[in-house]
Amino acid sequence: MTIRKNIAISDEGFLFNPTTGDSFSTNGIGAEIVLLMKKNILLSEVVDTMCNKYDVDKTLFERDLEEFMLQLKDYSILE
Repeated sequence: MTIRKNIAISDEGFLFNPTTGDSFSTNGIGAEIVLLMKKNILLSEVVDTMCNKYDVDKTLFERDLEEFMLQLKDYSILE
């Protein structure tokens, strides 16, 4: 899954889909994840990057990431 090319994101975590006119707010961690994904970084690399940066349990992060991805899909942020 990848982030749609036309999705705009602010540093504060506000995402905007100009195709649908929908917006979505996330926290700083969510914004970091979206920015990494916009760079076409593999999800496994996103997991490693975030777990190393924030010293988070990998299994817990993967579960939270899966839930976050479902939310992004619901908001048509993912292709």
